[in-house]
Amino acid sequence: MGTVSTVLDEFNRRPAGQAEQALLACCAVPDWARTVAGGRPYPDVAAVVAVADAALRRLTWSEVAQALAAHPRIGERPAGTGRESDWSRREQSGVDGADQDTRAALDRANREYEQRFGHLFLVFADGRTDLELLAAARRRLGNDPGTEREVVRDELRQIALLRLRRLLS
Repeated sequence: MGTVSTVLDEFNRRPAGQAEQALLACCAVPDWARTVAGGRPYPDVAAVVAVADAALRRLTWSEVAQALAAHPRIGERPAGTGRESDWSRREQSGVDGADQDTRAALDRANREYEQRFGHLFLVFADGRTDLELLAAARRRLGNDPGTEREVVRDELRQIALLRLRRLLS
């Protein structure tokens, strides 16, 4: 793998469709990927991240829901072989050592959350343990729907920006 500048140079030179495809692994919203790819060429990674962040903050709730559909439940590892699946497995590695009781509690929390809010429980899981993720799910069950939508937006933004930095590193 090349240096950041080499990776960024390659990203800047890709045909638009290829750049958009790569970006969809960061956030599965085609308009977002088009916006970020459309800003090329970028002088540095910070510039890409700034454009991506601004575009993430403008997502409609239907676009957020579209992105949620591409994420696995916490504790349910994706079976795919693509970049997005690899990243999800890496981000959720804190659940790998969870015992059977914790896994069952995560499953219950996921289902309670989905019943309450009507969508997947999304959390920035990178570097967090199974117990931290379970505590986050339980805590967020107490949110009202409006507050929770804002929390989900921010969690999605954090995940997408982490993945974008990985894509460009």
